[in-house]
Amino acid sequence: MPSKPESSVVALPRWEIALYWLLSLGSHLYSFYEVHRFSKEHERGLDREVHLERGFLIWGLKRDAADFEWTFWSDWAKKSLLWSLIGHAAVSRLASVYLPQWHLAILTVYGVLAAFNLLGLKGVAVLMLQQSLSLAVAQLHNPALCWGSSLLLLSTLHISSLQDIQRGWYESEEQYYLLLFSVAVCGLRCISFSLEFCWSASGQQQPQCCPQQAGGPQQVRGLRPFLSQLYRLSAYCFYHPVFYNGPIIIYRDFSQQMHRPPAGVCGMSAWCVLKSALRVCVWWSVTEGLIHCMHMHSIQSNETYLEILPPWALGGLALALVLFFYVKYLVLFGVPSLLVRLDGLEPPRLPRCVSIMYSFTGMWRHFDVGLYRWLIRYIYVPLGGSHSGIFRKVLSTALAFGFVCFWHGGHDYLQWWALLNWAGVLLENALSTLLTSAPLRTLIERVLSPPMRRRGLAFVSAFSTGLLILSNLIFLGGNHVGRIFWKRVFVQGWSNIAIPMLGFLYCFAQVGLEWDRKAR
Repeated sequence: MPSKPESSVVALPRWEIALYWLLSLGSHLYSFYEVHRFSKEHERGLDREVHLERGFLIWGLKRDAADFEWTFWSDWAKKSLLWSLIGHAAVSRLASVYLPQWHLAILTVYGVLAAFNLLGLKGVAVLMLQQSLSLAVAQLHNPALCWGSSLLLLSTLHISSLQDIQRGWYESEEQYYLLLFSVAVCGLRCISFSLEFCWSASGQQQPQCCPQQAGGPQQVRGLRPFLSQLYRLSAYCFYHPVFYNGPIIIYRDFSQQMHRPPAGVCGMSAWCVLKSALRVCVWWSVTEGLIHCMHMHSIQSNETYLEILPPWALGGLALALVLFFYVKYLVLFGVPSLLVRLDGLEPPRLPRCVSIMYSFTGMWRHFDVGLYRWLIRYIYVPLGGSHSGIFRKVLSTALAFGFVCFWHGGHDYLQWWALLNWAGVLLENALSTLLTSAPLRTLIERVLSPPMRRRGLAFVSAFSTGLLILSNLIFLGGNHVGRIFWKRVFVQGWSNIAIPMLGFLYCFAQVGLEWDRKAR
């Protein structure tokens, strides 16, 4: 639930918290066991349909490679990305020691060469054209024009004729997708740079994009200043650790931290580096272990299996899908975040465990922290946010979710996912406002003790968590997965599935509330 009720969360008896932990962990393990057993029972059928791979992590188990994103990045890591990231760390370290004044320039050249190695000359040319056009429009110092041009450039990703042309540049479909992801992430960075540039020119923010001379940036004209700004934009966009998949670092933070004194660079001790690397290896092992033990992605792609899953396996599949997504991004964000820290920058926090998320607001705030900060800074706050009345708050929230939907591709299932998240955030905020209003709050404090208020918050959060999981299932599996889960849990199984499920979600929420209470 929203932050205001959370601030009044009190401690509960230790035995009660221990019971919530026991029920939460027990329900996870038993439901995962049921998914594992269902996977083994239907392994031959799944193998015929999706061709399960031969397992390598756990002997005797086959590997479910049906998750496109994990398979895609795992294959590229083995081919070249892992080695290019190690190369970045080595080059950055040498440059910071022997040529600290050229550190950013050397990293920029390395990033461009690494992109050229995988995307080719035409792929790098597309990215440079995207950056040049964005910067050219930014010279007009009009944020609305910057937004319009950026959305137009991002929309070219969905033009079939351009897709066919770009596919023809490469020998494999995987290389085209690598270009697609690069252009999409680069689009976010171009918007960040352009808006910071406009704000610095108008005096709304401290200038970050170019050196402030007498008269302001709007008086810096000509080819040389433009090329200097293009260099800064390219340094930001081609920064190799986060180039392909993030996490997103807004330009203001990148510029401030990258230009800090050299003493702050590579400040991590060898033990911290080793500990972080070992942690990533553990996350990778857990991710691979999940798809060895449970063929969750192959099951979710088949409506017949979804219809016949036993109740415990159905719940376990939902938990497994969202937890796999979480651990997957611990790896996909963990590796670049380690390299970012080695360069002296502070990356966004890694995703928080989804099993202790109990609100839509918390999910957006704590999962992809970089994207959340980007949305807040460039969409939510400029449009009014929470300080300009209810209408502006609803509008800015809707446009933020609408942009995320558009940026991910705008497919019909993404529209439903964005709509559910928008409605969930608004309902949570409305309920928070209602419960913290003076008359109702006084009544609640008079009738309920602080521990009972916390239990009431967890009870309401259980419903929010159920809808949150449903929206995530739509995002991860499509409309058919969300439709079947809704039908089986809330329509057909409202008495024998929904009620026990809400009981366990209540325990999850209590664990999350306790986690937040201790973190404060």
